[in-house]
Amino acid sequence: MVINMEKLTDYGKIEKNARARKRTTNTITYIFLILWAVVVLFPFYWMVLTSVKSYSSYNSEYIPKFFTLSPTLQNYKDAFTTVPLGRYFANTVLFTLVTTGIMLVVITLAAFAFARLEFKGKNIVFVIFLSLMMIPNELVIITNFVTITNLDMRNTFSGLILPSITSVFYIYLLKENFEQIPDGLYYAAKVDGTSDLKYLLKVMIPISKPTLITITILKVIECWNSYVWPRLITDDENYYLVSNGIQEIRENGFGRENIPAMMAAVVVISVPLIVLFLIFRKKVMAGVSRGGMKG
Repeated sequence: MVINMEKLTDYGKIEKNARARKRTTNTITYIFLILWAVVVLFPFYWMVLTSVKSYSSYNSEYIPKFFTLSPTLQNYKDAFTTVPLGRYFANTVLFTLVTTGIMLVVITLAAFAFARLEFKGKNIVFVIFLSLMMIPNELVIITNFVTITNLDMRNTFSGLILPSITSVFYIYLLKENFEQIPDGLYYAAKVDGTSDLKYLLKVMIPISKPTLITITILKVIECWNSYVWPRLITDDENYYLVSNGIQEIRENGFGRENIPAMMAAVVVISVPLIVLFLIFRKKVMAGVSRGGMKG
């Protein structure tokens, strides 16, 4: 009986030590995450704070202040009246929606072909597709620029959109997701006389909805933040997107010294993406994790 009591005492000490170690580990983890969150979120806080400071108060701060007692929304008004920010928004929305819509059709059909259809040389073609990911973006941009210029499509929405309507990475991600769907469903559908297109629309796309939503959101973010290609292919203000519109605002709008007005424009441009991510963040994580699992 004494031995059993000693064992119970030892077990109690071990359990107590384990709980103490777990609490210590959790505390250190949360402290690290809080510090990391502060580091990541501080630039956004500083951007918003600067955008609500007046031009005079901002320039009078010899030592930057981390708060303001007299916030103003005048900078946001100037962001839409001094430069055609509304037009930049409209151009970006059109570019983003059309590019994302066409890309979804292209990558869905390509991923279905690689995942379910059987044709000669399929594996070789897919390997060639994957090898395209090894080509530096700079070389692709140069090739696309020459092609679009030769087709006389500069300063057009077609020239902006066409080079962005496909993605090898998204095809690969969706193909891996399609391959997780049991083959039995496909064979059963073929026995019932279902066409490949109908099977894709009725079975594979609904099952792969989280991954498709993830790809859509990532593509929207990519299009919204696109800078190099739009800046290269357009020199007409009527086709500027919000990304290269920011440079135009800085150069010919508020001027380089009016930082609060610049920050207000950046806040306005950033809000849609932040809201989009906050709404669909769970689906993004679910789609990425699903696309990376096998079996």
